[in-house]
Amino acid sequence: MTLLEVMVALVVFALAGIALIQSTTQQAAGIGPMEEKVLAGWLADNQMVQLQLEKIWPKNGWDEKTISFAGREWYLRWHGRDSDIPEQRILEVEVRRTREETSALVSLRGSVVRE
Repeated sequence: MTLLEVMVALVVFALAGIALIQSTTQQAAGIGPMEEKVLAGWLADNQMVQLQLEKIWPKNGWDEKTISFAGREWYLRWHGRDSDIPEQRILEVEVRRTREETSALVSLRGSVVRE
């Protein structure tokens, strides 16, 4: 094997290493937003279940609260809407990072039944 062949092989391995590092970096960059959506989904589920278990009859206007979860601050809001069934109310829960954000990370719909 000549010196030229060895140098060409080193260049090929270096380029393959660079491509591998770039691919790994792109995948790692996508983890943050995915983690945020998963955490927001958990918070929306928790709020929905809490309202259903406490049998809170949601009003037509928005209720809101800010909570700390997983070392971050989150903004939750929810409201009720009338349904075709008088004893049932449609419930919508939204989770955002801040109150000022225009779109929710997660929006969840369910219902609450009056007993």
